Amino acid sequence: MKSNLSVKTGAKHNQTVGMLNDENHPTRTMHDENRPPLRKCCSTFLEPLCNNLLLALTIAGVFLGFFLGFLLRSSKPSVETIMILSFPGDILMRMLKMLILPLITSSLITGLAVLDPKSSGKLGIYALIYYFCTTILAATLGIILVQLIRPGERGNNAQVRSELLGDEPKADQITTLDAIFDLFRNMFAENILQAAIEQVKTTRGTEIVNLNGTAVPKVKFTTRYVAGTNFLGLITFCCAFGIAIGTMGQRGEPMLHFFVILNEIVMKLIKLVMWFSPIGIMFLVAGKILEIEDLLKLAQMAGKILEIEDLLKLAQSLGMYALTVLTGLAIHSLFTLPLIFYAITRRNPFAFYRGMLQAWLIGIGTGSSAASLPVTFRCLEETLKLDKRVTRFVLPIGATVNMDGTALYEAVAPVFLAQLMGRQLGIGQLIVVSLTATVASVGAASIPSAGLVTMLLVMSAVNIPAQEITIIFAIDWALDRIRTSVNILGDGIGAGILDHLVRSELGPPELEEGENTDRPVQTRTAARLSTARYLHSHDDDNETSKL
Repeated sequence: MKSNLSVKTGAKHNQTVGMLNDENHPTRTMHDENRPPLRKCCSTFLEPLCNNLLLALTIAGVFLGFFLGFLLRSSKPSVETIMILSFPGDILMRMLKMLILPLITSSLITGLAVLDPKSSGKLGIYALIYYFCTTILAATLGIILVQLIRPGERGNNAQVRSELLGDEPKADQITTLDAIFDLFRNMFAENILQAAIEQVKTTRGTEIVNLNGTAVPKVKFTTRYVAGTNFLGLITFCCAFGIAIGTMGQRGEPMLHFFVILNEIVMKLIKLVMWFSPIGIMFLVAGKILEIEDLLKLAQMAGKILEIEDLLKLAQSLGMYALTVLTGLAIHSLFTLPLIFYAITRRNPFAFYRGMLQAWLIGIGTGSSAASLPVTFRCLEETLKLDKRVTRFVLPIGATVNMDGTALYEAVAPVFLAQLMGRQLGIGQLIVVSLTATVASVGAASIPSAGLVTMLLVMSAVNIPAQEITIIFAIDWALDRIRTSVNILGDGIGAGILDHLVRSELGPPELEEGENTDRPVQTRTAARLSTARYLHSHDDDNETSKL
């Protein structure tokens, strides 16, 4: 009798242990089964909400920002009121931008220092191929859509005058060749400290020279520094610095440990800033909506210059232009990028998008891919569990170089403006627009509305007057945020693809970071890792030969 009882008890014990070890069959207690249906339903709803509380608060902040902005717009607040309302959002932007420089330097150096030159070279080649292909696809898609929809033909009878649209913007005389040379000049900064606050820009002008009593115009090139972080120069220097540390072996490990700890400190600061982001996003969106110029005032001013019929045509053209850009961005982000991701990784791209939702919302709120970079790191490394060596190499470069949404936008706008002027661009000019938009998107700064500045380069390539760009100023603020969010999704998809391609070659992760700050850093450089792996494989070969 005792033996039968012990057998039954042992069987129950084994069954209990098996259920505890089985993750797919969690234990169910009598208390859980006897809960009221209402309480069970509430727990089912609240548990995912608590697990994703920050994401839920960010989504609520975006919607509350739109609601608050349109609600207060009817009261016609003063400029001072708008400034006060936007103040929390300005603080959020400043905190995010404050973390960009230490994040880029520490992440690139630590990522490359633990990669052997072969892996880093292959990763760089894959990244450049992905960036070039997706940017060309985005620009080509934009040209195809603007040629099919032809939004500018609905308003090309309207004689758009500078009195209506404002004065001609002051634009520097610059060609495509100058822009390409400026990219290389910025890549190799002569002062790395100056690169943190300024970047090189070349302009060309003409001066009259007296030659043998004859006035002859002479082209004069001027290279000057303009305000703005030179991310290309910082990235080039950090890549070289990280690779050099990786080749120094044990002597370079103290410097590597410094940047590993710096990166960990920055990530902890990012987590703190993220809890302020819902409030900042709400007031940032509300303030931006209140800053939009009153369309009724624009219509009253336009009525004095244009006929009502022409004004309606111009408004219809702007609406179709916005629809063309949004359609292109939707196709690129919902079809082109997911198809590339699925074709290479065989994973669900929309499940990957779900993990990037936080960074996407921050991009819509801030309108800056650089300001969203800290959040993108957090989403890819902590939520989607990508290899830190890949994200630290790919994301800083992608936030500067990979601008799919900007390339599409800068390809659509010049063709739209040409249609509005009654001009038809030929095949050769469309190809020039596509290539110039690709180059200009690389040179675009990762700040709000930077695409308007580089778009002047694309317009000059097909001889479109600079003052025509003022037509699209009224709706650029909204399109800028959507294309920024597409840029962020393109960076994330690229990191996911590259992580899939090189994960098997990178080996086990050597970046030992986490919450346990009492443990000393054990990260080793690429040279020591290669030596250790060689000795380990050599020992395995010896053991095999002995057997």
